[in-house]
Amino acid sequence: MKIAVQGCCHGDLDAIYAHIAQLEARHKYKVDLVLICGDFQAVRNWADLQCMAVPQKYKELKDFYKYYSGERAAPIPTIVIGGNHEASNYMWELYHGGWLAPNLYFLGHAGSVIVNGIRISGASGIFKANDFRQGHHEKMPYDKSAIRSIYHTREYCVRKLSLLPSPRIFLSHDWPNQIEQHGDLHRLLTRKRHFRRDVATNSLGSPPLMGLLTTLRPQWWFAAHMHTRFEATVAHFDGEAGPSTGGPSAEPAKVENPDEIVIDDEVEDVPKEKVQRQNPDEITLSDEEDNVAVPAPPQAAPPSPVPSSITNFLALDKCLPDRQFLEVIDTPTDTPPSSSPATISYDPVWLAITRAFHPNLSLSKVQPAFPKETHARSLLERELKWVQDNIPKKLGGSWDIKECQTFVMTAPPHRPGEKLTPEMPQPPWYTNPQTEAFCKMLEIPNKINPPPKGTPSAA
Repeated sequence: MKIAVQGCCHGDLDAIYAHIAQLEARHKYKVDLVLICGDFQAVRNWADLQCMAVPQKYKELKDFYKYYSGERAAPIPTIVIGGNHEASNYMWELYHGGWLAPNLYFLGHAGSVIVNGIRISGASGIFKANDFRQGHHEKMPYDKSAIRSIYHTREYCVRKLSLLPSPRIFLSHDWPNQIEQHGDLHRLLTRKRHFRRDVATNSLGSPPLMGLLTTLRPQWWFAAHMHTRFEATVAHFDGEAGPSTGGPSAEPAKVENPDEIVIDDEVEDVPKEKVQRQNPDEITLSDEEDNVAVPAPPQAAPPSPVPSSITNFLALDKCLPDRQFLEVIDTPTDTPPSSSPATISYDPVWLAITRAFHPNLSLSKVQPAFPKETHARSLLERELKWVQDNIPKKLGGSWDIKECQTFVMTAPPHRPGEKLTPEMPQPPWYTNPQTEAFCKMLEIPNKINPPPKGTPSAA
């Protein structure tokens, strides 16, 4: 199966699909699936932009609303995760995962699916130490703090993901902490000199994600966020000590701001001279290679033992001309070749994890204690049996997501002539029928966006 992987999207869906079409025509192949590693920007209308943490001058409608309204259709099944520049209100509606638009599936704040026999898992958002151990406390309308903390990865999501079997592919927006040590660091620092301080202080990337990488050991790990292409290889050895599989939440490094190596839209109130010393890369488009002094590459290490497996890490750039923003990989599937589109199906293990951990889903700042690993695995074993006994009967004998969740517009799409104004309020809160259907299927309460009391579906 040929899979196209995109770094940051930033709403440029038209350009991404056009680039894939050019590759297909040039190389005479067909891409079966697209994966997008965050900053997707599922903006349905101007009001959604008021829930995105970027300065006013960078609020652009871009392409997604056309796919949401039906004006255009995604030509290839596409799976996306969230980053730190999102219409967070819409992605919260689909916290457990769902169709952002026809053929565009959001994995949720954390999630795992099976596509033609391949397990694809992922974590949305970026790491920030102060919010990692909190619950999902943000409420609409988002204040200045919540509009950023809403996309910060939570320990709850990491612990759930840690219980998965090893996926073939893992998606994240953030980089795993210390991943730069497993690739060509010298070349990376030549291109991105503002990484030097973060590398020196061990504050580049997310410690919990590196915990997941060493626990899950996926074949492929794709990321974005840093706006550069970077390859690395992580070797895994049998018997090596690693984080507990009950929760690879390594103690966060003490850093000033792990949000995005401190970018200009995260420090709007910081004096200008301080901002200029830090990384402006997220919003500004400057990405030139500077001739700067960088540490020499380390001396060759002695031969290492043969690893039991490796993880191929690849970070990609944002979608702009002359950038390395997309990669096509070819991976074998467990299902026979077919001319029909790739089918995105529920991962039974993830459904069981969701049921097992649902009582621990906190909507306040206080996150209750998690079950110990042995207890968590016994809960998972019990819930997996329930899932296997019940879910196929509810889905007509399949695991196809479309048998439960179908795309439904909640907010109105953009209409020609509408404009964004600074005083425009944030949009209202919506109950998403897909989240209702998912929770009904798993027989768990909808904590995310239940219908208001008194409505028929809330009775």
